[in-house]
Amino acid sequence: MSQPAVSKPVLLTVDDDPGVSRSVARDLRRRYGQDHRIVRAESGADALEALRELVLRGEPVAAILADYRMPGMNGIEFLEQAMDIAPHARRALLTAYADTDAAIQAINVVDVDHYLLKPWDPPEEKLYPVVDALIETWRAVGQRPVDEIRVVGHRWSAESFAARDFLARNAVPYRWYSSDDAEGARLLDAAGAGADDLPVIITVDGTALRAPTDAQIASACGLTVDPATDFYDLIVIGGGPAGLGSAVYGASEGLRTVLVERQATGGQAGQSSRIENYLGFPDGVSGAQLTDRARRQAAKFGAEVLTARDVVALEVRGSARVVTFGDGSEIAAHAVVLATGVAYRSLDAPGVAELAGRGVYYGSAATEAPACAGQDVYIVGGANSAGQAAVFFSRHARTVTVLVRGPDLEASMSHYLIKQLDAIENVAVRTGTEVAEACGDGHLERLVLSDRTSGEKETVDAGAMFVFIGAAPRTDWLDGVVVRDARGFVPTGPDLTHGGGPPPGWTLDRDPYHLESSVPGVFVAGDVRSESVKRVASAVGEGAMAVTLVHRYLAEQ
Repeated sequence: MSQPAVSKPVLLTVDDDPGVSRSVARDLRRRYGQDHRIVRAESGADALEALRELVLRGEPVAAILADYRMPGMNGIEFLEQAMDIAPHARRALLTAYADTDAAIQAINVVDVDHYLLKPWDPPEEKLYPVVDALIETWRAVGQRPVDEIRVVGHRWSAESFAARDFLARNAVPYRWYSSDDAEGARLLDAAGAGADDLPVIITVDGTALRAPTDAQIASACGLTVDPATDFYDLIVIGGGPAGLGSAVYGASEGLRTVLVERQATGGQAGQSSRIENYLGFPDGVSGAQLTDRARRQAAKFGAEVLTARDVVALEVRGSARVVTFGDGSEIAAHAVVLATGVAYRSLDAPGVAELAGRGVYYGSAATEAPACAGQDVYIVGGANSAGQAAVFFSRHARTVTVLVRGPDLEASMSHYLIKQLDAIENVAVRTGTEVAEACGDGHLERLVLSDRTSGEKETVDAGAMFVFIGAAPRTDWLDGVVVRDARGFVPTGPDLTHGGGPPPGWTLDRDPYHLESSVPGVFVAGDVRSESVKRVASAVGEGAMAVTLVHRYLAEQ
């Protein structure tokens, strides 16, 4: 029996100017016509009708390119409706230079992947790289059915939230079932589990894990947990931007590289809904997208990525640098890059600790966005991460209130984010305000807010609170091995020799390299480094620079 023909992925373009429409289709056909079907339309309404027909016929739509200025329905309005019909298609906006600002602002509304300025000659430089990126992303995400892990838990269980958050941050598809619903109860019964076993994770092959650890979930999901060998050229500890930068450059330059991450690659940056000031992404990029690209890039060059492995000790054994995991197992390498980043500080107010994971969350916790519909949400903090979260949750919540201890946002938040917040109707900023108490029966229901000037208190209804109040390094496990400053950050290079001599225990004739710690061969990159610039771009740069210094160190051995 002959197999049915597989449809070519469709590239759909829509422009009301017939000349431009033909030009776009011609350029696309020239580069992509062999492997893709090019479909063009000359109005938003016609394009929507074409999309419906394609979907009904089961033809995959890889990318949509829409002109911004069209009568009756502009490109933004069209793409917003197109998302409902072909949600997996990647989207780009064609716009004139005069409309660039409007296009960029609208991108935040419909999550456009790119925008293209007209004219795009030569297409080899201006059109094709963008379409290549759209197709690459579509292929990586695709619209193919995926085998989903099922998670059964309670809406207000901190452990259930932690399991969902771990899966989401590691880009593992899953389906959530409340234990209070009929289907959730049926799955619990089939797994022989009860309320005390939540959350229950049911894998693709039907295995039921009761209240599993992150490591057990990672192993069951096919994430790499165990190292392939016991000795490497380079161990990178921490999977944020700095660690991913080191892994990419280390592996691409021929070093046997392993990256060890305790929870999920991306770190705090991976939780950002949209980073708009990262070089090379004029439309902005979500932390998850940036992380996914970097993780795939590291894997392409041969780096191992270990997930859910907690590093608890570092030891010098001759020329080897030995890392110990929480289970007592070890791996060693010639050199180590510490890129462990920082963790959000705990909010010290009555009721907060008890309600953590039950309406009180640290970081963006994007898995909670759908549950915020119709709710009053509070964001605590005044830095960029708080501003990005406020923009993100404003699309879901009834109201979003940003609580800032200081007198304004200017000292801690980028100007572009302040402008965005000012323009969003359901976002309010309250300065000089702090949380005095979190209240609720089993989950967050109310907050007591305190005016820092007058001391006056106010009780408000709250569906959720997301906390971004500064960060502290997790470096206690380095105590006695690597020099740390009074706040726990790790000084490097010149900061170690301010006293005029080498740091305590330094064994080499030379001074420490710029990113080298007090232990030769142990380098530091990103937010955990003392006096570092807390920006994604600088963290990536330090991760790459650390690898250059690793090469220098290895040449000395």
